[in-house]
Amino acid sequence: MSTQPDIVIIGSGIGGSTVAAGLAATGADILILEAGNHIEDRPENRDQRAIFQRGHFRPKEFWYEADGTAFNPGNYYNVGGNSKFYGAVLVRYRKEDFEEMAHLEGVSPAWPFPYEELEPWYSKAEQMYQVRGALGEDPTEPAHSIPYAFPPVPEEPAIAKVRARLKANGIHPYSLPLGVDIDRWLAKAKTPWDAHPNSADGKMDAETVALALALQHPNVRLQTGARVTRLVTAADGGAIETVEYEKAGERHRISPKLVILSAGAVQSAVLLQRSANDKHPTGLANASDQVGRNFMNHNSSAVIALSPLYRNDAVYQKTFGFNDFYLSDGEGGPPLGNVQLLGKVSGKILKANMPSVPEWLLDRVASHAIDFYAMSEDIPHPESRIMVDGDRIVLKWHRTNWQAHLDLVSKLKGVLRAAGFPIVLSRAFDKRTPSHQCGTVVIGTDPAQAPLDVYCRAFQHQNLFVVDASFLPTSAAVNPALTVAAQALRVADHITKTEFGA
Repeated sequence: MSTQPDIVIIGSGIGGSTVAAGLAATGADILILEAGNHIEDRPENRDQRAIFQRGHFRPKEFWYEADGTAFNPGNYYNVGGNSKFYGAVLVRYRKEDFEEMAHLEGVSPAWPFPYEELEPWYSKAEQMYQVRGALGEDPTEPAHSIPYAFPPVPEEPAIAKVRARLKANGIHPYSLPLGVDIDRWLAKAKTPWDAHPNSADGKMDAETVALALALQHPNVRLQTGARVTRLVTAADGGAIETVEYEKAGERHRISPKLVILSAGAVQSAVLLQRSANDKHPTGLANASDQVGRNFMNHNSSAVIALSPLYRNDAVYQKTFGFNDFYLSDGEGGPPLGNVQLLGKVSGKILKANMPSVPEWLLDRVASHAIDFYAMSEDIPHPESRIMVDGDRIVLKWHRTNWQAHLDLVSKLKGVLRAAGFPIVLSRAFDKRTPSHQCGTVVIGTDPAQAPLDVYCRAFQHQNLFVVDASFLPTSAAVNPALTVAAQALRVADHITKTEFGA
């Protein structure tokens, strides 16, 4: 390149694209490096056999467990990151999630700032991502300074019937805050959006919203197929001096003033570790020895309720959830977690896990079922780690709070049986499913305890920020995308004021 950019952003997921949108108006020369490419508008995007049975979109790579066992992860490398496939639930952490919270198997620590600090940025992120929702339905909902700009995604009759049954039994179902233009989505094909890739079909993801806003500015550029391999510091080990990346088999080096690492909770930690040098033998930003530690991945299960008397002809289904067991187990005990609907599960999806059962039979079963997602907090643990071993990525997941999750699933089964579903089945998600990975490069106030300050700036490298789910000090028990977006806007505002004098 003939000129060096002012800012390099590594990754175009929710964190990277949203911080780019927040910085675009500064006029700074911003280059976004994305390892993947755009998702094309192809038939496979809505082909459930291709997605779930053949794994058409799964990455062609393997990670390793600590014992050397290989597995194929469900993380995606494309413009927009994992948000291209997400369920588009853009929900806030509860106010209590920012405070210390005692769980059945440990304590979830307090954030270095309260909910009120992030609240204005939550509101800005909701407006940016055009979130559809309703206030006043969920007793755990924290205060909003600005209401949702759009009403909830319309509920299909078969789903409204179940919601009414739950409400009659004392449960408090609420409309999920969703980033989906349902008319546009269904105009392409009558499928759910959950786990289906989005190619400008109506899902509000990192590419279609934040990146699109950023690229309206001529000072923002996107380079795809650019895999960053190393960050190089100045001789004194301080500032990041060079970003090295590969594209089309060629190696490139650029020297921006600021580097914003937004490669995701796993890949950001991996890049920092692989960038180790004589001054930083265990990796960059790692004086606290916390880079790669405290990996969290929600404890989650699919829970399917069946009744021969219930007919589910819904297309997308994913419109409500409930938090009756979020702050306690409903009986004064410890928190259990969040419940929300999954996208409608079809016979094609079920066959991925039951290949010997005829698809027509699974379709018949699915037509009498409604599908839920139970999600519980994974508490940070220093021995839950992302590590590197040569070219290998090693995941040593120390799952915590699992009994609380089993208790949540048990509570949910009881709720569904009381709502008229005599058969309720559950299946836990494993490490092949990226259930909101977070935590590996967390924020804090003490450099001895955390790699990043409260604005995601590395304590050791003043021109390095890490803005993706890795900064999250806790996983809470809700989808993290909106929290990442809100913090990204907060960080962008901070950079604008401190680095550009605006």
